[in-house]
Amino acid sequence: MFLKIGRLRMPLLLLSFLVFTACKEEDKKTPSKSPYTSWSSYLGDSGRSHYSTLSQITPENLNRLEVAWSYEAADWGQMQMNPIIADSLLYGVTAAMRVVALNAATGKEVWQFGDSVKVWHSTSRGVSYWERGNDQRILCTRGPDLYALDALTGKPIPTFGNNGKVDMRTGMAESAKNNFVISNTPGTIYKDLIVMPLRLSEGPSAPPGDIIAFNVITGAVAWVFHTIPAKGESGSDTWGDTNVRNSDIVGAANNWAGMAVDEDTGILYVPTGSAAPDFYGGVRKGSNLYSNSLLALDAATGTYLWHFQFTHHDIWDRDPPAPPNLLIVEKEGKKIPAVAQVTKQGYVYLFDRKTGTSLFAIEEIPVPPSSLEGEEAWPTQPFPVKPAPFARQSSDLTEDDLSPYAENREELQTFFKKADKRIYAPPGLDPVLLLPGYDGAAEWGGAASDPDEGILYVNSNEMPRNLLMEKAEEAVSGLPMGEGIYKNYCATCHQANKQGIEASGFPSLIDLQLRKEKKEVLEIVTQGKGMMTGFPQIPKEEQEALLRFLFDEEVKHTVTNTSKKSTVEQVPFVHKGYNKWLDSKGLPAISPPWGTLHAIDLNTGEYIWSIPFGETPELKEKGFPTTGTENYGGPVVTSNGLLFIGATKDGYFRVFDKHTGKLLWEYELPAPAFATPAMYEVDGKQYIAIACGGEKLGTKKGNQIIAFALTE
Repeated sequence: MFLKIGRLRMPLLLLSFLVFTACKEEDKKTPSKSPYTSWSSYLGDSGRSHYSTLSQITPENLNRLEVAWSYEAADWGQMQMNPIIADSLLYGVTAAMRVVALNAATGKEVWQFGDSVKVWHSTSRGVSYWERGNDQRILCTRGPDLYALDALTGKPIPTFGNNGKVDMRTGMAESAKNNFVISNTPGTIYKDLIVMPLRLSEGPSAPPGDIIAFNVITGAVAWVFHTIPAKGESGSDTWGDTNVRNSDIVGAANNWAGMAVDEDTGILYVPTGSAAPDFYGGVRKGSNLYSNSLLALDAATGTYLWHFQFTHHDIWDRDPPAPPNLLIVEKEGKKIPAVAQVTKQGYVYLFDRKTGTSLFAIEEIPVPPSSLEGEEAWPTQPFPVKPAPFARQSSDLTEDDLSPYAENREELQTFFKKADKRIYAPPGLDPVLLLPGYDGAAEWGGAASDPDEGILYVNSNEMPRNLLMEKAEEAVSGLPMGEGIYKNYCATCHQANKQGIEASGFPSLIDLQLRKEKKEVLEIVTQGKGMMTGFPQIPKEEQEALLRFLFDEEVKHTVTNTSKKSTVEQVPFVHKGYNKWLDSKGLPAISPPWGTLHAIDLNTGEYIWSIPFGETPELKEKGFPTTGTENYGGPVVTSNGLLFIGATKDGYFRVFDKHTGKLLWEYELPAPAFATPAMYEVDGKQYIAIACGGEKLGTKKGNQIIAFALTE
């Protein structure tokens, strides 16, 4: 019997449905090409391509590229944000976390969202934009809260969550409620959902780093994916304790770097962070799924599809630093939708987007065991056969690779001979030469791609570091409370003597009472600042003791250190700090280049070009060749052959020929731009805008967003 619907019978309807479905499936096999003419998403589009087909600016007319407008924010310091542009408004975030909407053609402020008095000591890489008809929203964060703002007025939308905001800890484990949870990176929009990257503590007692999707309209939690599985969930047996989600020591495996989404297939690609605590994994024995992985999830439901783990049982803080890139590659004459992930190790991994199959061979190679009591380093790690690493590896170095500019060469030779230089040499009580360093080769600025041509462009650091552990009981033994708290939470970056490491961006805390008020310092301690994690979990009594120590008010050896017992019992070995290996002048102890820029053909796995990136002014003045320099922030590439990038410590904005790596144009910015630019068009005119905040790496502070365009 057939069910009649008008003049059609069910078999015909069914046939039509099957034909329609087949067409849709065929569409999914070869994603439609985007015009790449707008910049309304973080890093340009949902595939994080950093790519534009706008072509008004060409290699031939770069001599006419000048500042079109500049915007000066009221506050100064790091601005890591990548602006987005929608309906002729440019949206960005200032150093004090104030969201601004500017006229994208003039730079004139249209609205500002943020407390005019309270300063938030954090950083943001931008905002997200969503629209449905006349409902246009900007999604941004401050502290643990996600806000939905009217894109035209900057006012919170009262029907979203609680009068315009939602606590991002909603839906997370109970341990997150009073813990450090923020977001530095814009959320990923998929239909009416926003999936939020979360930054958490990296020490003991960090909460599990769940992936959470919120409804853009209501603020309600739509779905949650457990990166640290609950008991009985797949992967829970890879932590040494199947009930690890309820641990009061182990946590994190969060996504902090951002995500990409394939809007044609509805697949979300999520790179996950390291398990906490960092550097000592004796309390989390096993491979630790799904930390340090690329997860493919159904964007609508959070359902697991596939994963690949880049570092098993991470004890080096080797989590992926940037969102993946979605692009098309050609293999054996066939076009394949692929996802590429750059890493701190300097490796590029390339997978089939749908299946997770690696498109180049990956070898599991034996690596050294740990010497620390209780630690069980994983016996192998995955190495891609192609492409070759885009940064030098510690095992590549010989004494001939020590810096030719160093005046303390004998001292450097002594350390070099003593340090363990093997790849994946585990942290121990003797030094490990870590290269690439903690921040990595690739950074959070990420890579750019020609999405339909399979070419990847990535900037890289080559900063060696000294990885060293010490016994926790020795780190805090016999200290008064405030100094003990300082040793537990602060000395890793600011040094035991409070001198800091200016070259690494960790300021001196000596005579802090002459520069800061206690209230401001307490806000930094609890909320974090820049890349510093906040510590809201420190009890009030210990916060007060820490402030007394920082402000030189603590009476020495009169107070018992109450934090000693918990530190030693939880983690018997602690990290001694993010120390760069530098010469006596503060320059990297290895030979240049210290920063590089690369073009990699992911169709073949071969390099098109590699160049030093950035200058060291004091060496350039003496006539030495280009050295490259530390760099944070990513590139933008265009279809007509240009690559735009700031990023370098030397503070220049540069344009390169993307085919050859030849420098075509450069401009000295008012402060270094540790941020990725944005390219857009308004009223037929092409612009490229970049945030110049400086401050990082000991550079001068800035407060400007600058847009460039061609002069008439």
